[in-house]
Amino acid sequence: MKDLQIRLSIIGIAFLVGVGFLFPSFLWYLKSPDLRRELERTKNVPRRLIRLGLDLRGGTHLLMELDLDEVAKQGESKITAQDALDRAVEIIRNRVDQFGVSEPFIAKQGDRFIVVQLPGISDPRRAKDIIGKTALLEFRMIDDSKAAQDALEKIREFGEPWDEKGVLKPEAAKLLPKDTQLFLSRSGEDYYILKPTELTGATLINARAEIGEFRMPHVSFVFNAEGGKIFGQLTAKNVGKNMAIVLDGRVQSAPVIRERIGGGRGIIEGGFGDQEARDLALVLRAGALPAPVRIAEERTVGPSLGEDSIRKGLMASSIGFGFVFIFMLVYYRFSGAVANICFLFNILLTVAGLAAFNATLTLPGLAGLALTIGMAMDANILIFERIREELKLGKSTRVALDQGYDMAVGTIIDTNITTLIAAFFLFQFGSGPIKGFAVTLTLGIIASMFTAVYISRTLYLFYYENNREAKSISI
Repeated sequence: MKDLQIRLSIIGIAFLVGVGFLFPSFLWYLKSPDLRRELERTKNVPRRLIRLGLDLRGGTHLLMELDLDEVAKQGESKITAQDALDRAVEIIRNRVDQFGVSEPFIAKQGDRFIVVQLPGISDPRRAKDIIGKTALLEFRMIDDSKAAQDALEKIREFGEPWDEKGVLKPEAAKLLPKDTQLFLSRSGEDYYILKPTELTGATLINARAEIGEFRMPHVSFVFNAEGGKIFGQLTAKNVGKNMAIVLDGRVQSAPVIRERIGGGRGIIEGGFGDQEARDLALVLRAGALPAPVRIAEERTVGPSLGEDSIRKGLMASSIGFGFVFIFMLVYYRFSGAVANICFLFNILLTVAGLAAFNATLTLPGLAGLALTIGMAMDANILIFERIREELKLGKSTRVALDQGYDMAVGTIIDTNITTLIAAFFLFQFGSGPIKGFAVTLTLGIIASMFTAVYISRTLYLFYYENNREAKSISI
């Protein structure tokens, strides 16, 4: 009796833990989509939640191509194409994390492409701007020599100095003083002749949006010790001159240096909006991409597709499970009811496991759930048939139960372990939905072994303790 009490206590605890993990997800998906989006925006999301993948929730799929020609121009002493791709993936991952997208998928594809999937993203244009921005920050001194000013006047008289691809025309380039470059302002109206780069944003350790004078947003930044030292020296020797802050080839601002700026701190002004300043601070914190990227493919999965998929999946699953329920009751009677209780427990524990690990549920994940439910039923049937064989040999109910389980458990464990090994390799070498399938399959198999072997046997023991005089069981 004591052993039975311990078993029932363990099952009760498992039930309460399962409900505890599942309840936040239940409450979350009762909320309206608009309210969920608002709570996600404010990062007021439960810690443990079943998240829906791109195929169920909708979102944005981007295929981005890294400009390897630009990487090659950096010379052999710089990074290789593979290093550039690895670094770009890491930087994009940092940006997406700071953007606040839950369960994104970011991975390399081939030797120059990066796949980015953003489930539930409500502003794809903003996401593309943040992810695709090179964010190369440079600090350059403006060439204020007479030769530069004369060249600037001639360039303005020249007309449009840029060709259709945004490259400076050779005729205009000939007008520039040696070792200088022509840049446009952020508004695209003013020209600046700048000297070579004195300092880049590679040494930035933080950047954030702030509200400055006249309630105008700006971005403040902080260098590390090395960058702060260079910045201090640069400002000390150029007091009274203009220093241009250039981002991705556009001059954001060109303030006058009034005194040496120590401490490695500064600001970027440029007539930003609130959102624009926050996004700029975000990409500066994440670092500059090693080369420009372009969006080679963009697909938007609408929420209606996800909802439709969920509805059809639930309907198909409900019909299938309903037939299985009825079949087990008709064919195995009392034992069928035991199997059905285990079946419900299996679903509860598997889905609660998804919530506990913050796993993402995808369409393949739903398939994995259906597969494990079928395997759990197979395990129950295997046990029932072994018990039947023992009862046919004339053994008592208790002996038939014990020997039926002893003979079936080994086979069940062997089968499930081989499937677990397959799931491990799927998770290790798969990606996206494949990993979702592997996670659901793994959780389902573990829950299956617990419910089919432990819970069903406990229910039989409970039945036997209360029906010691029974010479057989309904099976």
